[in-house]
Amino acid sequence: MIHALRAFRYRNFRLYFCGQSLSLLGTWVQQVAMSWLVYRMTGSAFLLGVTAFASQIPILIFAPLGGLWADRFDRRKLLIATQALALAQALVLALLTYSGLIEVWHILSMAVLLGIVMATDTPVRQSFVYELVPSKQDLPAAIAMNGFIQNAGRMIGPSVAGLLIAVSSEAFCFLANGVSKIAVIVIVALMQIDIRSAKAASASILHGLKDGVVYAASLLPVKLLLPMVALVSFMVTPYQALMPIFAAEIFKGDARMLGFLIGAAGFGGSSGLVYLASRKDVRGLTQHIVFGGLLAGASLMVFAESTLLWLSLGAIMLTGFGIILVGMGTSMILQTIVADEKRGRVMSFFTMAFLGMGPLGSLAAGALAHRIGAGHTLFFGGACCVIGAAVLWRQLPRLRADVRETYLRIGVSKP
Repeated sequence: MIHALRAFRYRNFRLYFCGQSLSLLGTWVQQVAMSWLVYRMTGSAFLLGVTAFASQIPILIFAPLGGLWADRFDRRKLLIATQALALAQALVLALLTYSGLIEVWHILSMAVLLGIVMATDTPVRQSFVYELVPSKQDLPAAIAMNGFIQNAGRMIGPSVAGLLIAVSSEAFCFLANGVSKIAVIVIVALMQIDIRSAKAASASILHGLKDGVVYAASLLPVKLLLPMVALVSFMVTPYQALMPIFAAEIFKGDARMLGFLIGAAGFGGSSGLVYLASRKDVRGLTQHIVFGGLLAGASLMVFAESTLLWLSLGAIMLTGFGIILVGMGTSMILQTIVADEKRGRVMSFFTMAFLGMGPLGSLAAGALAHRIGAGHTLFFGGACCVIGAAVLWRQLPRLRADVRETYLRIGVSKP
């Protein structure tokens, strides 16, 4: 367990951890408040789905641009800029809601803007971690703890939002998110980081993106692991969108039952992050990724067919654990092996695979569940994930040899 905390010996990472904890908690509070406000105003489940889609789909479209900027400009300044934009849209929402002028199109517009900000912010944050932890030996713990922040925000944020809405209003949630962004801007400004030399930006944006694609395609771990990440995101993570059906129809529960089910998945994911952070280094992660894919798919199949609450809670907990092994395990490997001048772009492709495919998977799962049922839909998604993990397992010897050679070259492993 001590290995999970070793990244905290660096002052910059401690500041980053505190700032991002506040920021992501505020973002999740706002996300829940936006959805609740839309549903309260319209009573439309369709608009509820559109709101969630509007805030997530920009990640798939704009993440590569965020990655390019992360490679060309000062990442700390970019992080301050994205937080300032997030602050602005939060304050606009709060002002419109407090004044009683808020309309659904306002919320959808701000959801899209928030999604664009997140699309830029996510690859910047992921590549920025490398600058906060100088030692490659401590980088895996830092990456895992960065993922822990995101997972913890997803677990705690909805509960905090529910409490704030109950005692105040959605407008106060938006205002609280804005305040969290102010705190982050101050914290990031306090960091002491060597200013990197500016990257050559004479090439066009398209050329820069193409350069990143060509580089990423030359890396075997990218070619083999990112498709697995995308498969898990598209086929497994849509359980979140369909979970209300299981809570209400299978277990005859209410919002509390939904909270238990989602909380179990979140607990499994957090456990996976702590496990990854406790590892000494990145060696051996390729096997964990394959195992994570098998575990996520098989446990989702069990959850899809189960009518026993204890079994379903255990299964979805393992699903969350497996998703994190695949996603964060891949992130650890990529951040360790990629060149710094290409780090932002490679991590933007990871962001597209891990976060950007989720909205598309949720739409597809919703459409399929309408025809064949939620249980059969998740069972099919889990089976596809198991097959994908089996295919990756066949490539494991080649992948391990390639990664081991890279680790030797950059000094992570010794001959």
